[in-house]
Amino acid sequence: MQKIIKWFAPLLALGVAVFIVFFLVSINSQDEVIDTQPLVLKNETVFKKPEKLWLNHFSKSERLGYFYPVNEVYITLDLNEKITKTITYKLSAKLLDPYQLFCLKEELKRHKLKYFLKKDAKGIDLLIYSQNVDKLNKLVKVLKNYKIKARIEPYKKDY
Repeated sequence: MQKIIKWFAPLLALGVAVFIVFFLVSINSQDEVIDTQPLVLKNETVFKKPEKLWLNHFSKSERLGYFYPVNEVYITLDLNEKITKTITYKLSAKLLDPYQLFCLKEELKRHKLKYFLKKDAKGIDLLIYSQNVDKLNKLVKVLKNYKIKARIEPYKKDY
């Protein structure tokens, strides 16, 4: 077994060398190519039948001198539903240092609430808009453990 292993590497190297020599000789042969003809460029145009799309109708129609843009789409909505009044609450918290901001963000992740961070010269103000006032009250109680003052008030949109 040791004799086979001893001679295996040199035999493998010799086999690879013979293969490379035959490969190089075959690709660099001096054989002449018989009956070679120059390449000819053929200009044949293929006419495809245009596909019929519903948008093509609008791009080609003209009504009172106006051309419809191809990407214009009209949607009609039935808005006869009664819109109920919902009260949205705003929780605002003034933050004094980065640690309070970190703690507040972690609590918001835990309570699964989205927030808006407003930074100005007075400091950082974090606003949370929600319709679930009980969830906001629980959050205010938890924030007192971190010495974060937060208050809840009804949110009114200014239009």
